[in-house]
Amino acid sequence: MGLDPVLMEILACPADKGPLYYVDEADLLYNPRLGRAYRIDGGIPVLLIDEATEVDPATVTTYGERIAKGELSPTFVPAPRQTSD
Repeated sequence: MGLDPVLMEILACPADKGPLYYVDEADLLYNPRLGRAYRIDGGIPVLLIDEATEVDPATVTTYGERIAKGELSPTFVPAPRQTSD
């Protein structure tokens, strides 16, 4: 079951507010910065910090490689930080 593309554009990690990566075959949202994953139940992301699971090192490597190849896309691209002059 895929996630709604409009929903994907607004999903952020509740812990660090950064983008997540949808791993469709595992039905989860992955945060590479924290090495944590959020499950999806019946098409609904469970974005509760206490419900997140740690991703094992081998899977972190695999997901990192897939992100680098462009196989996994972020839910959004953070806007560049503006500096004050």
